[in-house]
Amino acid sequence: MNEAEIIPLAEVAAASKRVAQRVVDIGENRLELLIVEVQEARERLLNAFLVALGMAVFGLLFGFAFTIGVVILFWDHAPLLAVAILAVLYAAAGIILRMRLGHLQRDWQSVPAILEQLRKDCECLGNTIR
Repeated sequence: MNEAEIIPLAEVAAASKRVAQRVVDIGENRLELLIVEVQEARERLLNAFLVALGMAVFGLLFGFAFTIGVVILFWDHAPLLAVAILAVLYAAAGIILRMRLGHLQRDWQSVPAILEQLRKDCECLGNTIR
């Protein structure tokens, strides 16, 4: 081999090394971003769960008190009708909440920023390699 053939091989090896290092750096950066976003999502989810739990507890207490109050109020007139009307109202509220939960589940996105950044990285890396 002459010296002219060795120089391009050394340049190719150096360029490959730089590209590999750049890919490793990008991967490390994106992994750190993913970890941060997962932690933020976990904290938001825990906070939402605790708020929902509090709402459920106090909503249940209110429902008991309201039901007892209405039944006592209408005890002399039509206690069964009062209980039936309350049951229909509670069922309607349950159906509405179930529909709302289904809507939330369809719109749920976890770590959307990291996915978008990874798409951009793949596109950029694809353009660099071509």
